[in-house]
Amino acid sequence: MAVWFILLTIGAYLLGSVPTAYLVAKWRRGIDIRQYGSGNVGASNVLAVISRRWSVAVTVFDIGKGALAVSLAEWLGFGVVQQATAGVAAIIGHNWPVFLNFRGGRGIFTSLGVIATLSPQLGGVAVVLVYLFAPFRQMSVGVIITLSILPLLSWFLSQPLGVKEPLPITLGFTAILLLALTRRFTAPRSPISASVPTRELFTNRLFFDRDIRDRDTWIHQGRQPPDQPESPR
Repeated sequence: MAVWFILLTIGAYLLGSVPTAYLVAKWRRGIDIRQYGSGNVGASNVLAVISRRWSVAVTVFDIGKGALAVSLAEWLGFGVVQQATAGVAAIIGHNWPVFLNFRGGRGIFTSLGVIATLSPQLGGVAVVLVYLFAPFRQMSVGVIITLSILPLLSWFLSQPLGVKEPLPITLGFTAILLLALTRRFTAPRSPISASVPTRELFTNRLFFDRDIRDRDTWIHQGRQPPDQPESPR
C-alpha cells in the first residue's frame, strides 16, 4: 500500500498542477494570464481578463481537482490521513505547478474541494463564512478568516458537525491554512508596490492577498488584455 500511496500523492500533485486558468486564457484569447490583470493563475483573474462564464468553468474545475484527489484516496481504500494528504498535494500542485515553473494560483477553490470532500458540513460552513464578506468586496479577508477558523471548528465542534476523525481533519485544515499563508507571503513583490513599506505589504497580503490596498488598481495594474473577441473555437 505504501507504493500506491506514493503514486497517489504524486498523481494528486500533478492533477492539482493542471493550470486551468492559464489554459483557458491561452485557448480563448491566446494570452499568458500571468501577464494580465492581477497576474494570478486563478478564476478571479479569468473573471477580470476573460469573462464571467469562463471564470465559472475554471472555478468548477479547480474545486473538482481537490475533490477528486480526496475521493481517489477514499476509493483506493485509504484512511482520512491519506485522503487529507492527497488533498494537500493537489493544493500544492495548484499553487506551485510543475507545468508553469512552480508559479500558480492561490489554491482557494482547490482547497474548498478538499475541505468539502473531507467534511461536507465544514465545506458548507466555509462557503457561508467566505460569502458573508462578498457584499463588502472583501472575499480575501473572508478566505483567510475562514481558513483560520476551520481547524478550530473541526477540533472543538467535531461531534455537532459530524467530524468522525477530528485529529487528521484538523491537521489537514491547518496544513491548508499554512499553504494559503505561504502562497500569499512568498509571491514576488509587484513593481506597483515598490514604495510600499514592508509592514504594510505584510498586512495587505495577509488580509487582502495583494500588495496594495486599492483593489481596482491591483487587479488592472496597467496590464489589460488585447481588445479582441474570444476565439470562436
